[in-house]
Amino acid sequence: MRENIWKYIALILALMLAASTISAVLLYMQSNTVQISPQSSGGGVVETSVTNNCSASQYELQLKELQQKVDFLKAQLREENSPPGNGTIAIIPIFGIIDSYTALSVIPLLRDVAKNDSIGGVLLWIESPGGEVGPVIEIYHEVSKLNMIKPVVAYTGGLAASGGYYIATGAEKIIASPLAEVGSIGVLYVHYDLEKNYEMNGIKVEVFKTGPHKDMGAEWRALTPQEKEKISRMIDTYFNAFLTAVSTGRNMSMNETKKFATGETWFAENVTGTLVDSTGDLDYAISILENLSNLTNPKVVIFNGGHPSQFAVYGSTALFMDPRYVTPYIKG
Repeated sequence: MRENIWKYIALILALMLAASTISAVLLYMQSNTVQISPQSSGGGVVETSVTNNCSASQYELQLKELQQKVDFLKAQLREENSPPGNGTIAIIPIFGIIDSYTALSVIPLLRDVAKNDSIGGVLLWIESPGGEVGPVIEIYHEVSKLNMIKPVVAYTGGLAASGGYYIATGAEKIIASPLAEVGSIGVLYVHYDLEKNYEMNGIKVEVFKTGPHKDMGAEWRALTPQEKEKISRMIDTYFNAFLTAVSTGRNMSMNETKKFATGETWFAENVTGTLVDSTGDLDYAISILENLSNLTNPKVVIFNGGHPSQFAVYGSTALFMDPRYVTPYIKG
């Protein structure tokens, strides 16, 4: 059975990669379909390309077809991995700032749960303002893969913002307490220019480097205009990945997703049907997972692999982080 599982997963991943590529193309097209007529005067005349709109519709149709294939294969895979009897529901907490130590703790748990035939579903309990780009993306991919094998429901009672929400979009459903804050879809790049501070304290920094940008983002100097442009492109790349994850996970068009991509959070009760599926408490989220897993009176076990490390920002760091929560964790 294990051999068949990996065949299913490989095929699903290939389909998801194709869907991700089409989503990126759609995002690019939708960002470039509106133009100003060069013959216009005053406020200008807005023109849209009919060809681009037709092409976008074709891509959206392809995206829906790919998603249907993924859903079909995922159902087959889950059926093969249904536990006998009542089975178990695993609760995996993701609390606090998400950094590399969070990933080192959570990812092995997700993989162990995927291989445990007695576990029929997984509840991700997320209470987080987000965190570092790399760990967030790695955990998101693991959640997405696990959701192919077993149903995953993400739950938050208070806060699933930025990177915390990014991870939640890899689940089958998102359930939140009505007054929980969700969203904060966006990327934050923090750079500390401490050059003047070093000078005031009599610290001289000498750097030997192999290229002009090797120390880009270092705190001992300011960013050059070229480096700021590079960083802007990098942030756009991360942001597009975030938009694609939300669009795919929440089954929303890119245009609809962008409406929520302002960096702000919303109360879950105000975004039910879009950013979250429904509102309720932890027991309600477990009941939703029971239905998805076809389990009756399952055993519920909390899996906790430890606590994240202290979080600090040094030099420059790209973050999937709600900005309200950055200050308490930055270097003093």
